[in-house]
Amino acid sequence: MSNKRTEISELGEFGLIDHLNSQVRIKNTSTIKGIGDDAAVIEAGDHVKVVTTDLLLEGVHFDLSYAPLTHVGFKAVAVNVSDVAAMNAIPKQITVSIALSNRFSVEAVDALYEGINAACEHYGVDLVGGDTTASRGGLIISVTAIGEAKKEQLSYRSGAKVNDILCVTGDLGAALVGLQILEREKQVYLANPDMKPDLEKYTVVTSRQLKPDARMDIIHELRDLGVVPTSMMDVSDGLASEIFHICKASQVGATIYEDKLPIDKQTFDTAVELNLDPITCVLNGGEDYELLFTIDQKDFAKLEKHPDIHFIGHITKPEEGKYLVTKSGTAVQLKAQGWKHF
Repeated sequence: MSNKRTEISELGEFGLIDHLNSQVRIKNTSTIKGIGDDAAVIEAGDHVKVVTTDLLLEGVHFDLSYAPLTHVGFKAVAVNVSDVAAMNAIPKQITVSIALSNRFSVEAVDALYEGINAACEHYGVDLVGGDTTASRGGLIISVTAIGEAKKEQLSYRSGAKVNDILCVTGDLGAALVGLQILEREKQVYLANPDMKPDLEKYTVVTSRQLKPDARMDIIHELRDLGVVPTSMMDVSDGLASEIFHICKASQVGATIYEDKLPIDKQTFDTAVELNLDPITCVLNGGEDYELLFTIDQKDFAKLEKHPDIHFIGHITKPEEGKYLVTKSGTAVQLKAQGWKHF
C-alpha cells in the first residue's frame, strides 16, 4: 500500500502554517505569543520584544531584470519592519542572511547592502549580524527584525471587537498594478531589446512595487495621539485576505464599503488601461505594506482628521459574515483571493 502524498498546494500557505503550528509546543513562559501573528512576542522585563522573519527569493519575490539590487535590499528590510509596525512596536535591530551564486560580484553585494543600510538609517534600526553562504540558484535574502514595546501597547490580530471601526492607511492596489506594468515592459524588452521601457507615467505604481515603505510614521503618530489599535496587521497579501485573518483571530465578522476604499488615481487609471478591475486590485493585490487596523469608537475623534487614515468599515458579529457593500448599496460576500505562495 503506497503512502498518501498531499500536495502543499492543497493546504496553501496559511493552511501549511496551521498544519506546522499544530505540532509546536511552547515550553518557555517568556514566550507570550508564538506562531500566528505578524511577529512573535517575548517577555523582556518591563517590556516585550517582537521578532519576525521574512525570506525573499529571486524569481519568486523579485526579478533582477527590473528590480535594482539597492531597491531589493531596502525592500527586504522594509517588509520586516512592516511586520514589527503591525504589532504596534518599534523596530530596533535586524539580522541579514544572504545566499549568493557566483554570478554576483562584490560590487553587486555592495549595491544590495547600500539599500539595506539605507533602510536601517531610515527606520533607525541596527544591523547586528547574519550569515552568508553560497547558492546554486539565484539570490536569497532572509531578514529577521527585532522590535520592542510595552505590553499594553501591543496590537494583536485577535483584539477586534464588534462595532470597532476598520481603518487602513495610505492607498491600496498600487504594488500589484506596478508589478503588472514591470512584467509587461519586461516582455516588450525580451521581444525587442532595442525597445526602451515606457515607465515614465507609471512612477507611483512601479515605485510601490520596487521600494515599498513600512508605515512606521503611523505607529509614531498613534503613540503621540494615545491610540492603541484593538487589532492590527500589515497589508502584504491583499486587503480582503488580511480582513479574513483579523476576523478569524478575533472571531468576528466585518463589513467594508467600496466607496471608502482608498486608491490612487494612477493606480485606478493604470488598472483600467490593463483591463483590471481597480476594486479587485485594492481587495486582492498584495505587497502594499499599508496598515489595516481596528479602533474603538471612542478613539475615532482622535483620528478623524488624519489625512492618511481611511475608515473603510466596521466589525460585526461573526454570524453576520464578511461583506463588501458596493457603491450601489448591494452587499457582496467578501472573498479572500490574495497572493498565493503555493
